[in-house]
Amino acid sequence: MTEDHVDRIQAAWHTERPDLDVSPQGVIGRLHRIAAHLTAELAVGYAKYGLSEGEFDVLAALRRAGTPYERAPGEIALHTMVTTGAVSKRVDRLEQAGLVRRLRSSTDGRGRMVRLTPAGKRLIDKAFTAHMANEQRLLAALSASESEQLEALLTTWLAALEPPD
Repeated sequence: MTEDHVDRIQAAWHTERPDLDVSPQGVIGRLHRIAAHLTAELAVGYAKYGLSEGEFDVLAALRRAGTPYERAPGEIALHTMVTTGAVSKRVDRLEQAGLVRRLRSSTDGRGRMVRLTPAGKRLIDKAFTAHMANEQRLLAALSASESEQLEALLTTWLAALEPPD
């Protein structure tokens, strides 16, 4: 295996602080660097469709809702892991672009819903198809078996860090 950036950082710390176990940097440092690469690569894919990551997430959350492709802003926040304030700003931009509409809730006259427009559905269907191809490309360095092992390990670790749904 070739030496990488994280190996060099660990070696320097081992020299400067031989009293500390810096082995966690091997995993966490690499995950941090991989996350930065993935974020940048995925953003390029969203931009091809004129979307930011956040806008893509809102459209995807609405598309996953099924017909009629609508959710309340609070639901969108839950499904995208951002605040309702952030959802509101994203929905504003998407509404201006003609990709979503705000509607009154049919069950609660005071409530609001956000719904994909036909143009929004077409866009997210194209963008999501490209997104999945991009994710496949990004995982191509791993075999199917390695990818499955990594997913299992990350699932275990994430479960230990996050509260259950």
